[in-house]
Amino acid sequence: MELNERADVDTSQIEDRRGGGGGGRGGGFPIPIPTSGGGIVGLIATVIALLVGGGFGVNAITGDEQQPADNGAFEQRCDAADRLKQLDCRNALFVNSIQSWWAKRLPQSFGEQYREAPTVFFDQAVQSGCGAADSGVGPFYCPADHKVYIDLTFYQVLAQQLGAKGEFAQPYVLAHEYGHHVQSLIGTEAQMRRQQERDPDNANELSVKLELQADCYAGAWAKNATQTADADGDPIFKSITDQDIQEGLDTAAAIGDDTLQKRAGQEVNPDGFTHGTSAQRQQWFRTGYDSGDPKACDTFGSA
Repeated sequence: MELNERADVDTSQIEDRRGGGGGGRGGGFPIPIPTSGGGIVGLIATVIALLVGGGFGVNAITGDEQQPADNGAFEQRCDAADRLKQLDCRNALFVNSIQSWWAKRLPQSFGEQYREAPTVFFDQAVQSGCGAADSGVGPFYCPADHKVYIDLTFYQVLAQQLGAKGEFAQPYVLAHEYGHHVQSLIGTEAQMRRQQERDPDNANELSVKLELQADCYAGAWAKNATQTADADGDPIFKSITDQDIQEGLDTAAAIGDDTLQKRAGQEVNPDGFTHGTSAQRQQWFRTGYDSGDPKACDTFGSA
């Protein structure tokens, strides 16, 4: 994966709340996550199983009111000559690419206009429209405020604890979260929630289908990422290689429900799946990539 050093980083798509601390006393509504019996590895496994892409298992925390975003220093850093050496600036450029593609593709594929969603960079804790969360939850999309949230130290957990060491894990995770934003825009997420209410016995299966579709959307973006450009028309990516795609597949495998349950020292329990097995997540990322077409991502119509 090679980014174009000429590409401008659009920091307006990022809310930099790092350094603000606190989570938000009394704001939003808390959404608890289930406990895990597997120690720290089990905790990481459970959290990531719930929250890589889901956004519906946020830890309830207390603290000071979340300070507003302050992008000043971030903008200066991402305007510097060495900006592509900075993790946060590179991730901002990934976000730029993902949203640039969906802005063109969503009307073509689904007849809906795309609405940009900011990504919130935070550390330790954050207040979202879905409640207060700490960094242990991993990245998530909140449909209540249409924002993606991520503590960038999550990538260390992904690499060191779960073995997904390749850099392409980063845009894969972000593209998955923006897949959830697309589902929110076109009504898929709301329809799925209504189905869960009507058919609670199949609530987990429906959740899996939603997550696998987001994986597929991430693959479709990856296929087209080298065609995305900044506001001046300069390409954002110079290249995405077969090795990058393999890193995406490796990441999908590392965060499959069955793999995470095993890491937590648990028996594999399909009734507890919320995101899909490693094989399923790889399959649907590959489906999106091979087709390059989000219309191929009909997980709800697939057996």
